[in-house]
Amino acid sequence: MDPISQEPSQNAEFTISQTVSNSDHSHNEENTIHSGVGVLDKAAKILDALENGPTTLASLVAETGLARPTAHRLAVALERHRFIARDQHGRFVLGSRFAELAAAAGEDRLLTASGPVLNTLLERTGESAQIYRRQGDQRICIAAVERSSGLRDSIPVGAVLSMEAGSAAQILLAWEESDRLHQGLRRAKFSATQLATIRKRGWAQSMGEREPGVSSVSAPIRNASGQVIAAISISGPQERMGTQPGRLYAPIVMAAGKYLSEALVKAGTH
Repeated sequence: MDPISQEPSQNAEFTISQTVSNSDHSHNEENTIHSGVGVLDKAAKILDALENGPTTLASLVAETGLARPTAHRLAVALERHRFIARDQHGRFVLGSRFAELAAAAGEDRLLTASGPVLNTLLERTGESAQIYRRQGDQRICIAAVERSSGLRDSIPVGAVLSMEAGSAAQILLAWEESDRLHQGLRRAKFSATQLATIRKRGWAQSMGEREPGVSSVSAPIRNASGQVIAAISISGPQERMGTQPGRLYAPIVMAAGKYLSEALVKAGTH
């Protein structure tokens, strides 16, 4: 059965002609690395201490051996750069910046695997296909293919789009930590209820949300740790994709996302 004609399902098949291919840390003086840049060494101590999970300021001081004012000052500075965040209890945890850097580091592997997958989506749906990665408060198109003729949604590689609208933005925000999710919803054209539905069903759709007359369907791409690091999408004229594009295209887009996720797991991308 053609997966495009099925109802949205986690079990849709996706095949292409090409193959895409905590241990404890001690923070005592013996294991401390001295780079010659004191403030950097101290910041590294703080990040090392957070590797094992949420940590209070008191525990941070005890584990790093830093003076309380120094530990607090560096932790707050790292928080401003998103290397550190706070959990719901106010404890320090590793921040989202590391996931963003990991996503960027794994981008080459994703791009290598994405070419044949995007071309297969184009062939099976007749619509342009893209991959987006979040960068701060925006999303960037890192790979794309488009129809050679007729009406199409043309988004070049390198295009920077808003996180406030569109199915790819919904995917990139839906699995974020609570604080970032609610912050991202402040100006969004979609709601928390919509994102909850997306997390449950595994795909997103938009009709005229980013641009009048343009529809899209997106699904997540995950790394080996299960984190959503990118969104794969198809987009095109609303008159061609219909009023409920997800019902028609979600199975194949989800299958493409799963295929790329599995390729990243095999490549060991975290």
